[in-house]
Amino acid sequence: SDAILDDLLVQDPGSRVAVETFAVTGLILVGGEVTTEGYSDVSEIVRRVILDVGYNSSEVGLDGMSCGVAVAINKQSSDIAGGVDASMEARLGGALDDFDRTGAGDQGLMFGYACRDTDWLGEGHENALMPIPIYLAHLLARRLAEIRKTGSAQGLRPDGKTQVTMSYGKNGAPRLHTVLVSSQHDPHLETGDIEKIVMEQIFVPVIPGAILPKKGWDGVITLVNPSGRFVQGGPFADTGMTGRKIIVDSYGGMARHGGGAFSGKDPTKVDRSGSYYARYVAKNLVAAGAADRLEVQVAYAIGRANALSLSFNDFGTAKVPLDRIYELLLDRDIFDFRPAAIIHNLGLRRPLYSQVAAYGHFGRTDLDLPWERVDLTEKIKSAL
Repeated sequence: SDAILDDLLVQDPGSRVAVETFAVTGLILVGGEVTTEGYSDVSEIVRRVILDVGYNSSEVGLDGMSCGVAVAINKQSSDIAGGVDASMEARLGGALDDFDRTGAGDQGLMFGYACRDTDWLGEGHENALMPIPIYLAHLLARRLAEIRKTGSAQGLRPDGKTQVTMSYGKNGAPRLHTVLVSSQHDPHLETGDIEKIVMEQIFVPVIPGAILPKKGWDGVITLVNPSGRFVQGGPFADTGMTGRKIIVDSYGGMARHGGGAFSGKDPTKVDRSGSYYARYVAKNLVAAGAADRLEVQVAYAIGRANALSLSFNDFGTAKVPLDRIYELLLDRDIFDFRPAAIIHNLGLRRPLYSQVAAYGHFGRTDLDLPWERVDLTEKIKSAL
């Protein structure tokens, strides 16, 4: 879904895109609404992405060369387009500037979150400002794909999942409790073989020693393919669809989620851009020292430029008076939650999105993502 979006944004940055991808045995169905001056060869993109993931034969659950690809895409509703192109404020004569003239592309609640948990992981992780469990789960998943694609581990197949459980001491110190990896594999691999690969090439290189219990790895519950066998995978074993597991795109349950999927949607859809901006706001406030943990909530109405509500939760960790944080959230010289301002200030009309379609949309310090920058910290400190 995000590969199609990126392809269209290259050709027409003003593309309106809302596409979903459904995968089942031998078939990929792409459907949705698109209005654009560009043209995307959807079938070619689908096959390229499938092969890049590693689904290249029926043995692993899908063959990108020979699977069926069905496309059912219509134009964006004129009613939705009208609300985005001319906001309620503009129609009623209340628009004060250009950012007031563009309405939100949907209604709903969006959340952003940041915390100092990843400081405990040591050097190289400080700027992530993410909950440790989901952050490590993403790192484990990336490592699982890496050793498979580079050939470091033979016999692994494309399908896989990770999960991390932490315990927290009275002072907030995290300790690894349970770590889980499920990986599809060739029939000849035994459970013991996979456990050895995962421990030596995934768990030990990825998990920092600083969060291990006193007994080290002997004090951690490690689960590898707990069902005992994972040969059948991909769409052959289980259907999939864009947005089915959205909590892994954000904070892994440590913070709330408004319910809207990110992938396949252009930035006029506040499900995506509003969530990205809320993360940007929360991350900059935490990085500036306003709080150690912060969740920002914003609500929108379709066709309206100004947010309906704006609130935050500091979980008792604020370092400054709470009314000062709220004043900053309302100060448009620092933060502007209007959709057109978000798109402009973060530069969201460009092909950014395929790179976050897997392994999370937040905390990706390996990528140059505008919503992950902490470029407002000095301005916030000065205002505080």
